[in-house]
Amino acid sequence: MGIETGLAAIGTFLGASAASATAVGALAAGAVGSTALNAYTGNKQAKAQRDATNQATANAKATATAAEQANNKANQKKPDSDALLSANLTAGQNGQASTMLTGPAGIDPSTLTLGKTTLLGGGG
Repeated sequence: MGIETGLAAIGTFLGASAASATAVGALAAGAVGSTALNAYTGNKQAKAQRDATNQATANAKATATAAEQANNKANQKKPDSDALLSANLTAGQNGQASTMLTGPAGIDPSTLTLGKTTLLGGGG
């Protein structure tokens, strides 16, 4: 049973003639169909708008990332090798560049004998 037939049956039940009930049923069915079509079209348009907005947002993020990378590439941080070399030379002149743990004067050999006369600890 279609919508038109059902609405015509209701119209006939309420006392309208069959022709007028059928006409009213056809108009009502057309209105229902038109409303459904409008709702479907509106949903399609809303989805298309959301998709376009999401795409525009993704494009904007990609553009911002590319711009940041280009800026970072143009303004790279580089070590100041001249300052590092100068600091090392200055430390070497002050005696701080030695690899000896005891300092530039070394260690007194008499402290290594442990009371013996030779470094190996033998008597003599």
